[in-house]
Amino acid sequence: MLLTIRPERLSTMSRLLTTLAVLSALSALPAQAKAPKLTLFISVDALGSDLLLRNRPRLTGGLGQLLNTGAYYPYARYAYAKARTAPGHATLATGANPWRHGIVDNDVQDRATGQSVQVYMDPTHQILEGVTVPTADASPANLMAETLADRLLGATQGRGKVVALSFKARSAIPLAGRTGQAWWFDGATGQMVTSTWYAKSVPAWVQALNARKLADASFGRTWELLRPRAEYVGEDDRAAEPDAYGMGRAFPHSLRNGLTAPGPQSYKAFAVSPFSHDLLVQAGKAALEGEGLGKDGIPDLLAVSFSGTDETFHAFGPYSWEMQDSLLRLDQALGELIAAAERAAGGRANLLIALSADHGGAEIPEAWAASGVPAARINPVEVSKALAKELRTKFGVDVTVSIVALDVYLGGKALESGQVDGVTVRRAAAAWLAKQPFAVTALARDDLDTAQDTAGFVAPLRRGYYPERSGDVLFMAKPFQVVTDYPRGTNHGVPYSYESQVPVVFSGRGVKPGMYFQEIDPVDVAPTLSALLEMGMPASAEGKPRAEALTGSR
Repeated sequence: MLLTIRPERLSTMSRLLTTLAVLSALSALPAQAKAPKLTLFISVDALGSDLLLRNRPRLTGGLGQLLNTGAYYPYARYAYAKARTAPGHATLATGANPWRHGIVDNDVQDRATGQSVQVYMDPTHQILEGVTVPTADASPANLMAETLADRLLGATQGRGKVVALSFKARSAIPLAGRTGQAWWFDGATGQMVTSTWYAKSVPAWVQALNARKLADASFGRTWELLRPRAEYVGEDDRAAEPDAYGMGRAFPHSLRNGLTAPGPQSYKAFAVSPFSHDLLVQAGKAALEGEGLGKDGIPDLLAVSFSGTDETFHAFGPYSWEMQDSLLRLDQALGELIAAAERAAGGRANLLIALSADHGGAEIPEAWAASGVPAARINPVEVSKALAKELRTKFGVDVTVSIVALDVYLGGKALESGQVDGVTVRRAAAAWLAKQPFAVTALARDDLDTAQDTAGFVAPLRRGYYPERSGDVLFMAKPFQVVTDYPRGTNHGVPYSYESQVPVVFSGRGVKPGMYFQEIDPVDVAPTLSALLEMGMPASAEGKPRAEALTGSR
């Protein structure tokens, strides 16, 4: 018997089959774009790759878990010359080098006054409920590139929220950009503060945080070792270590320093100690709750830059027991911060995490020298005097000389009036510097674009040069030469691997876990986060998303 299908039945079945085919096709497409509710960006000041790698086996808390479960790049390397805090954070935030974002160092010379000023100086904006210093960091006015925070707020049309926290203004400001909130520790009052660029009054959650007086509560505390002494490598009391802020050179370290009450002097010791990590964790938790970060479907950003590691590094060096213990305690602190961020976002599936650093750092040069490394401490004040004398002898006029890391600023009436030719003086200064035993090369700013780069040192100087703020002459120190006017401790500011290589870690939805050994550039951090947030990149970004670590799934 033949089966007869009525025409109207055939039409209905055809429509049904068509509908099923469409639904099947749609199900094969990616789900509707949905960015993580909350991004937690963590910066660890002075966390060089070498420092992290040799301490990694002992890290079992938040930091260790990120390394084990995230996409971990141990070898990200800054491509510009001066490995410093302000340019490092600006590069992480913008995806650009200093030649685009304009932040060349922590401090620069104001050419109008000849005075050294902090790079984020803005005398038109006051510090709220803190101490205002006209030459101190206050706003992002000098940041010449869009940041990840700015792009997020633009992409969400102002509906998202951004909060950046650090002990240092020069770290918090670029992470907040022009449109987020930046809060930092005021060493005069012991409170978290901001400037009138970011707020007109202090919000309730910051008032409540400051009312807890966490820095004051640490007055009189003793920094003890977290683990048994046998677990620490090397010697505790090394000859080249200073008695930092009266804390002593060996454990245990008292933060009291003979004082009778907490204040600016005790806050300096507090900043060196790992207790500063705890304050930033508490500030992060307060921001999560107070601003309601991660509570809705609009992406938010919390950026926290831990500065205590850098303070410890400068005083005791990257191989010290103090640095080892600071990392162990940071490992614990990050576990608490990440757990709080997970709760705020409603689970790990709604949380994106990134971690990196602004720079690494040199060993204490005397310790290097004692082990046979050709290291030396170079005092820029003494070099400035010697160069000024050389220029006086050569040209018969006085030229002022000021050296900030690798930048040499020249000035004085003879130059300003045209009594001597500026180009000739700058080239003479560069020629003298290039002959010094601590230098590899030196260039007048006039020759920066045309100089041959046979050894690869000129390109980093170019990427770090911004005409309005960089020096008149730029030089490159040899490896293991530590430029600092402090007689003890150590410093950073050159492009060698021990200072320029830092870790980068991504973790969360859309990230392919693993250890990625290719060398990348930290300019890739902001573009990669932009891709994971499914938005455009910051306007001046030079980096690119790290596609090999992205799954493409949502």
